[in-house]
Amino acid sequence: MRPPEILKKLKELKEAWRKQNFNYTSEQKKEYEHLMKLRRERVSYFYANGLVSKGGVKKEKEINN
Repeated sequence: MRPPEILKKLKELKEAWRKQNFNYTSEQKKEYEHLMKLRRERVSYFYANGLVSKGGVKKEKEINN
């Protein structure tokens, strides 16, 4: 499953969760846990490969002032 599909499916589940009085059915709960596992693996991959922005680099001159 492609990352955009995972995010879209999570959004649909979240909307269903709201409409169902903030409860998942057992099937929805399993699907949510599976999608979150895939999402966490993807985010871990980005962190492991240095693909996450760490913020801007400050010049040493600005730091010493």
